[in-house]
Amino acid sequence: MSNTQQVQLGTGFKSGKSFIKELTIRKPLTGDLRGIKLIDFIELDIDSLAKVLPRVTTPSIEEHEVFSLDLNDLSEITKVLAGFLSEKPENAKMESPAE
Repeated sequence: MSNTQQVQLGTGFKSGKSFIKELTIRKPLTGDLRGIKLIDFIELDIDSLAKVLPRVTTPSIEEHEVFSLDLNDLSEITKVLAGFLSEKPENAKMESPAE
């Protein structure tokens, strides 16, 4: 999986003078999770998402804008983040069962 993924927003949102219909989401790095309880982020807690999304989206979505997203758009964003959280490293080795 790539370290970035595009998300097409069904409803979109207004940010300043622009109307955003697409976001690029970057896989969060450890530093992007500063000040966030990891368990809350893993559970995709909305308050945690509102803090992390401005750090990993292009164009950057503001924290208050996260709270005004359409539920379907938020769902698409969380699917991408969940995919980043559940991906296995390419160099992970499969353990064979003990005989």
